[in-house]
Amino acid sequence: MSPAAIDKEVHCLHHILSAIDTPAVFCRVTELVDRNRIRRKERLILKEASHYRLRPFRFLLNLN
Repeated sequence: MSPAAIDKEVHCLHHILSAIDTPAVFCRVTELVDRNRIRRKERLILKEASHYRLRPFRFLLNLN
């Protein structure tokens, strides 16, 4: 592939992923397990995801 074709592919992929990879979509497909509770509140999920390391007994689960 030519460099121009590769650049065009990268641009198209970036456009597609930027529409899908948003905080709202992340919160919709993730739940927070906090010791004995399962939480789905967007604010709490984003707050925990912003930590470099999750606090003890907190887990982010993907809802695949």
